[in-house]
Amino acid sequence: MSGRLQQALREQVRRMLVLNPSLRPWHFPLVAGLCTGLPVLLGAWLGRLDLGVLGSLGGMVILYLPQATVAYRLVTLVVCGFGFATSFTLAALAGGPSWVSALVLGLVTMLINLVCRFYSVAPPGRFFFVMIASLASTASLDLALLPEKVGVMVMGSMLACLLVFGYSLLLPAPSGGREPHHPADWYLRRLWLESLLIGALVGGSFLLALLLGLDNPYWVPISCAAVLQGNSVSMLIQRKLHRILGTAVGLVLAWLLFSLPPDPWLLATLVILLNFAIETLVTRNYGLAVVFITPLTVLLAGMLQHGAPPEQLVLARMVDILLGSLCGLLGGSLLQWLPSPRRS
Repeated sequence: MSGRLQQALREQVRRMLVLNPSLRPWHFPLVAGLCTGLPVLLGAWLGRLDLGVLGSLGGMVILYLPQATVAYRLVTLVVCGFGFATSFTLAALAGGPSWVSALVLGLVTMLINLVCRFYSVAPPGRFFFVMIASLASTASLDLALLPEKVGVMVMGSMLACLLVFGYSLLLPAPSGGREPHHPADWYLRRLWLESLLIGALVGGSFLLALLLGLDNPYWVPISCAAVLQGNSVSMLIQRKLHRILGTAVGLVLAWLLFSLPPDPWLLATLVILLNFAIETLVTRNYGLAVVFITPLTVLLAGMLQHGAPPEQLVLARMVDILLGSLCGLLGGSLLQWLPSPRRS
């Protein structure tokens, strides 16, 4: 038994270190870095890093770029940008961390999953929609400023669309890309059950974080949603291990980055470099990508919270990740009881 256990551990370590082949062109991570980094650079120039981060969140629509025609690419990004803005608005209207915001986050997650699954949205699927909604759920925003915040996020998405338009004209998508089809109508019942369960898991994990009094409760539903990206129990376990180990190494990197002088231009440059590293590695090895996702998310959260102590953000992150990953793993096991998905 011990020999089998050692062999299983060695196999897990090998999977966490191996670089899988990827069809993603090398220049796409560069475009993704610009889409998410340019708003932060503009925010640094104007002295409003908080608005630059919101624009950067809107620029993350670039991660949903399909291998399709220019027109379909732009339509996809515009719709995703609208989804980002809607998720942020609905979660922010809940009025800050409370059981109401947990309920709203669960409902928003349910609708996001239903739409993404119905239209076969490719990975990262629902994840970044849920991440934006989770961030907004803990931000006690003045409703009078909400249109400004949403407008900045939409402008970030439109900047990404502009860059993608030029990128697509210079480097068209490879031939063979096709537009995804959506499931047949009879499949809707299964999607509703799945979406209801995932919404309850994400909203429930957020409520649990609030009841425990965690400093950064939004990390818990974000981690839960990240783990739920797996399609099977074995993939869920592997993704949980990758996320926890990658986060541990990423926290060390975050400490090193926070030891640098807090210059706005340096922070904006780090956002670009970290995004480039993430998009280069995410299709090759999820665990290695998490090493760079961790300092990026902590960095963005620190700028959104107007100079919150980075030490507090870094130390609290691991507990939040462990709790959220556990919720995602336990809840993901329940998803296996749903009817097996079929395609029309």
